[in-house]
Amino acid sequence: MAPPLSRRHLLQAAALAAVAPAISYTTSGKAVAATAAAPAAWSVQPFSLDEVALKAGVFADKRQLMLDHARGYDVNRLVQVFRANAGLSTGGAVAPGGWEGLDGEANGNLRGHYTGHFLTMLSQAYASTGEQVFADKIATIVGALTDARAALRTDPKMLAVTGRWGGALENVRGSYQYVDLPAAVLGGASAITLSVWVKPTHDANWQRVFDFGNNTTRYLYLTTRNASGVPRFAITTSGAGGEQGLNGTAALPLNQWSHLAVTISGSTGTLYVNGTAVARNTAMTLNPAALGTLTNNWLGRSNYSGDPVYAGGFDEFNVWSRALTQAEITSLQSNEAKLSTAGLGNLASYYFQATSGGTFSDASGRGLTATLRRTWGGPSHPGFLAAYPETQFIALESMTASDYTKVWAPYYTAHKILRGLLDAYTATGDARALDLASGMGDWMYSRLSVLPETTLQRMWGLFSSGEFGGIVEAIVDLHSVTGKAEHLQLAKLFDLDSLIDACAANTDTLNGLHANQHIPIFTGLLRLYDATGETRYLTAAKNFWGMVVPNRMYGIGGTSTGEFWKASGLIAGTISDTNAETCCAYNLLKLSRTLFFHEQTPKYMDYYERALYNQVLGSKQDKADAEKPLVTYFIGLTPGHVRDYTPKQGTTCCEGTGMESATKYQDSVYFKAADGSALYVNLYSPSQLTWAEKGVTVTQATDYPREQGSTLTFGGSSAAFALKLRVPSWATAGFQVTVNGGAVSGTPVAGSYFTVSRTWKAGDVVRVTVPFRLRVEKALDDPSLQTLFYGPINLVARNSATSYLQFGLYANAALSGDLLPTLTPVSGKPLHYTLNGTEFAPFMEGTEAATHAYFRRVEPKVVFGNLDSGVANPAKSDGTTLLDEIWAGAPFASKSALVAKVTSTVNAWVSAGLLTQADGQKVINTAGQATYVS
Repeated sequence: MAPPLSRRHLLQAAALAAVAPAISYTTSGKAVAATAAAPAAWSVQPFSLDEVALKAGVFADKRQLMLDHARGYDVNRLVQVFRANAGLSTGGAVAPGGWEGLDGEANGNLRGHYTGHFLTMLSQAYASTGEQVFADKIATIVGALTDARAALRTDPKMLAVTGRWGGALENVRGSYQYVDLPAAVLGGASAITLSVWVKPTHDANWQRVFDFGNNTTRYLYLTTRNASGVPRFAITTSGAGGEQGLNGTAALPLNQWSHLAVTISGSTGTLYVNGTAVARNTAMTLNPAALGTLTNNWLGRSNYSGDPVYAGGFDEFNVWSRALTQAEITSLQSNEAKLSTAGLGNLASYYFQATSGGTFSDASGRGLTATLRRTWGGPSHPGFLAAYPETQFIALESMTASDYTKVWAPYYTAHKILRGLLDAYTATGDARALDLASGMGDWMYSRLSVLPETTLQRMWGLFSSGEFGGIVEAIVDLHSVTGKAEHLQLAKLFDLDSLIDACAANTDTLNGLHANQHIPIFTGLLRLYDATGETRYLTAAKNFWGMVVPNRMYGIGGTSTGEFWKASGLIAGTISDTNAETCCAYNLLKLSRTLFFHEQTPKYMDYYERALYNQVLGSKQDKADAEKPLVTYFIGLTPGHVRDYTPKQGTTCCEGTGMESATKYQDSVYFKAADGSALYVNLYSPSQLTWAEKGVTVTQATDYPREQGSTLTFGGSSAAFALKLRVPSWATAGFQVTVNGGAVSGTPVAGSYFTVSRTWKAGDVVRVTVPFRLRVEKALDDPSLQTLFYGPINLVARNSATSYLQFGLYANAALSGDLLPTLTPVSGKPLHYTLNGTEFAPFMEGTEAATHAYFRRVEPKVVFGNLDSGVANPAKSDGTTLLDEIWAGAPFASKSALVAKVTSTVNAWVSAGLLTQADGQKVINTAGQATYVS
């Protein structure tokens, strides 16, 4: 439910405003967008998503696919793992699987993270569109998480289901619940019958129906499935090797009630399934009396800690101090025990429908009350919220080496949930979401604040297990809302001093580190700087960014190979089919924009354009799917790579961040100066800005990047401010600006912002022309390995070959230095070209075509204007060719200027002995005879 109007003062988290709007309310009580205050340290501020509307174009098309996915997905599936962990009914919902399910990688140790991502996506979708369907789904998730936390705060309670004879107890898979029986339950009997109705819901081996023992030495148990998948009873006083057992002959059916009974009398033990004796052992020497008094007497739990907890239903558990006859066992198949010829068990008898709480009375008359418990006890704090027990958090505190099969980034998952809740609160005003988020902060503080500093440093330095994602950023945002001092203190407890100190000193220690584990740390440090003023945080973040961009960056804006960084400057040497983890681009974009809030250095927005228009757009497949978001995990840069939009087992981190990216494409199109004196246009993207404080609208009409420019039309009130138009670093010539048809004086400089200051009024029209040129970017460690760009767009060759393709580009280069004339446009396909029979297409197109992001540059002959001189293109020892040196002088004002450059270069190469006089003259003559595109 939306909170009352009086809660508006809580909405002061600056970064929340950067992601989604704060809340105000109409007289009808419907939540509407309002802008929250930004940190004082930000000299530039973002607009909220509801203030920037996407118009038709490539971004709107991609977003529509994700919005359709969000509309159609049943969010009850997402909260299934939370409900199960709390012992609540899952309503028949099936968890998404993959990383978000118990059968996924590392036993589902990351489950819950995807729900957080999805909550953020829904929040951004609601902020952007206002569609009620997204608010309704948010409310469903928040409600389920509220119920789950409430259940975790108390002792477990019986989950009643329809049983064989009425009500029954269900252990939901993932609840880690079992029934604890008193020590006297077996009564020291030498003869015994144990009878139970079970309805298993999962086929894992070694789930215990019951296990009575002290440890893994003395016990007796009954499992629904042994290693062969059939029921097994065993008793031992000397561990597994001494077990005396009874094995069934067929697997029990799932989701169906079956009756199991075991009798022991003298040396004979018998196992019954549904009234039929399926196994008999006449050489048994052990019985319950031989075990003595046992401390662990459990239904649904094993004395072996690695065995799974039983998942399924229990109905009627009875224990007799004698071996029932076949006739009595048969009677139990069609009668409740009390109505059967066997009667109730005289040692213990439990009817699970007899309670709605967590205790079960004993109908045998012995008063042996049983209790429903969790294997892990319960949360250490009432604020705990997760889709799995607190055990991963506890185990991390004593770990000295990473093992994600035991502990997989629990604070990373906590971050996703916390972030999603904060975004949900900001988008819809649901006070429950804030209460859950604040509780999580309280719980984490209670855990971490008591740990020694050395323990914290060790934890955060562990690969994978100690990964905590962007939790620092989220906690600082939480503190901005709650004002709790403990929350800010909590954020500082995640300081990884070795990393912060190295980066603050501009010492590059990134080689060998997991990329995405560390990138979001620095966005968090920037938010800590905002909250504390500690300059080492800001310095570390700025220096870190420079260590990655461009020194560990591929052309598309991505970074990492196999999720890790290599040495600085190593690009060609790291190309593989596991490059550019998509999460890395997401987090580098977030870091870049946050750095820009502090210092308006154009390189941050140049990077933003590169990564957004290439890797991020290209990571989303251009296809609709109800089940999956269709987003890449890795983007391989090897020749002939085909993108995988359904990576790993599904519900991965990259699919999560991919959902988020696709619902906030407009978050950095425009920024405003903190004092309202300027409007920054960072990206040329079809959109409409509503700048409420100024009463101004700005509508940007463009088909960029298919169009080389954009038109901005002002509406609303008159207002004086500086319009700052980004001049991309690649826009080295021809960038022009007109206002109402008149040219604006001044010289735009590539890699800067061009400023137009005036009082803007409704009807003013600004036209920005941004001429594209075809250019190459060379791998830092191998200049012959290159990638092709046309303006902001990376062009990739579509070819199934698995070795690097070879291309030359100088053959018809223009006097401007533009290489585009060497390529041939493809009719009807904007931004598609061919060269030597191979098609080049924008990386941003989400296809399954085999692509070559990099190619081998080969210029064997000296050619000008498609006129071949017949002279081989000589090269220096460093690989620089004659043509490289000539065209490095572009642009040329005229043909004569080019010929002059050719002449001077040839003369220098002849003098250096790199070219013969005769060949040199041929080159000069060819340059003079050729015809050029201007």
